[in-house]
This record gives sequence, C-alpha cells and structure tokens, in this order.
Amino acid sequence: MLVDFNTLPEESRVWIYQANRSFTEDEIAEISSKLETFIENWTAHGSDLHSGYLVKYKRFIVIGLNQNLNNATGCSIDASVHFIQQLEKEYHVDLMDKMNVSYKQGDFIAYKSLTDFKKMAKDRSVSKNTIVFNNLVTNIAEFNENWEVPASESWHNRFLN
Repeated sequence: MLVDFNTLPEESRVWIYQANRSFTEDEIAEISSKLETFIENWTAHGSDLHSGYLVKYKRFIVIGLNQNLNNATGCSIDASVHFIQQLEKEYHVDLMDKMNVSYKQGDFIAYKSLTDFKKMAKDRSVSKNTIVFNNLVTNIAEFNENWEVPASESWHNRFLN
C-alpha cells in the first residue's frame, strides 16, 4: 500500500539506491509512476506493505517500509530488488553497486568509484567536511539524521587523513 514517505514512522526500514548519473525530469516522472505501481502491489505473504518512496537530488531512489504493520520477507525483498534491476535495464543506469560514493560539490552531486574517492582523499580533493551520502542507513530516523553528513561522521572517514 502506497503511503506518503513523510508519514512513515521513524523506525521504518529504508533502502537507498544511488544512480551513477542524474535522472532527467521525464525519467523521474516515469520512475515515480513505476514506483507507485510497484509499491501499490508490494506484499509479504499476501499482506500489503505500507511503503513510500522519495527520489532525491535526481539521483537517489529511497524506499521506506513501515515494519510496525508488516515486515518485508525474503520474497518481498527479492521482488523489490528485481524491480530495481528492471529500472537499471530500462534506464541504462547503475543502482545496485555499493562500491561507489556520492558526495556534494557545492550544489552538484558527484559520483565516484570508491577507488577514485580514496585517491581524492589522499590528494585532499575531498576532506572531513565534504558532505557525503551514507547509504548504509537502515531506517528513517537514521536517514533524516545521518544520510547527508560530513565525511568525518560517516564510514567514509576511514579514507581521510
């Protein structure tokens, strides 16, 4: 069951998929429509999953699930992964690779491989104050407080001197 992402409780589980490029406005409209259809029909053992989504910065797809009502099961998680893989194919975009880093450069969202990010840290092209996206957050409270943070407050800190 599709609900407004902003109405989900703080303990709701989140999955964050970062794209290796920005989506166009037309793509965002299409993807949003597809997300709404997917979430409307997303179930676990026949029970509706109360879920919402966001598309942030034209680059991130965030799906939230209210686990107070129903938990995602292996089959429902598999369905969501299959859905994201379909988006990857349809839009020729990478959404599942966790070995990449997104960070802010002014108003621009940059996307680099982890290897390139490490090199940039070594060369001091990024610093402890660089705003990074910590896609390892697991619930909405963490998403709101710890998703967009200085690198010094994220797992990215290990690469900075």
